[in-house]
Amino acid sequence: RVQLVESGGDSVQAGGSLRLSCAASGYTYSRHTMGWFRQAPGKEREGVAAIYSGGGVTYYGDSVKGRFTISQDNANNAVYLQMNSLKPEDTAMYYCAADDSYAPYFPSTSSVRFRGGSWFIDPAGFGYWGQGTQVTVSS
Repeated sequence: RVQLVESGGDSVQAGGSLRLSCAASGYTYSRHTMGWFRQAPGKEREGVAAIYSGGGVTYYGDSVKGRFTISQDNANNAVYLQMNSLKPEDTAMYYCAADDSYAPYFPSTSSVRFRGGSWFIDPAGFGYWGQGTQVTVSS
């Protein structure tokens, strides 16, 4: 059974930093895509960042690019999200996810694709989800 366990969420002041961690079991990240998503109350789930295990190529949503960094460990069984310069609008429940599509060279287009001039990280392309970890940024 595939399980994703997240940690690292906390309450911080604006401008602070956090690092979220996600460990997976029962899943092989090789040639797959891992992602971080967030959802605030009353808002749709938003793709924050994704990383393709085949080459470690990363993708970011426009709202976090330049502030957040996604990374993976050498075994490709854990992913991290380093969040710097946090803003109150970053407050949300953050979810780790893994896709369910094998892709030999690039992320599956069901998971990550270029749309309207930006990278769209599509939650519909990710079949495995963690329980979520709360990030709260005070103003």
